Amino acid sequence: MIADVDGREIAVFAYDGDYYALANYCVHQSGPLCEGELQGTQEFETQGDDWTWRYDDEPSVIVCPWHAWRFDVTSGENVDDGRYRVPTYEVEVIDGEIYVTV
Repeated sequence: MIADVDGREIAVFAYDGDYYALANYCVHQSGPLCEGELQGTQEFETQGDDWTWRYDDEPSVIVCPWHAWRFDVTSGENVDDGRYRVPTYEVEVIDGEIYVTV
């Protein structure tokens, strides 16, 4: 879901029974995160020259549609480089209504 909160475009994600809100832009070049794909976390193992990629079944990562930067929707952190983070916002559910605090 996309919400406009005080002129800010916020992407709200439902994950594991809770709601999380991120700024709807990638910190790389401002790509629209809400248009990206949700996926699980990615890990790799090296054995000799072979790389094995595994994805969790839980969709906690949003992938920017422009350049594939990946962010954890629960923390806003770039899962490939912890130096980067998308701004996050507090979410409350009151009487079935979702509220985002900026």
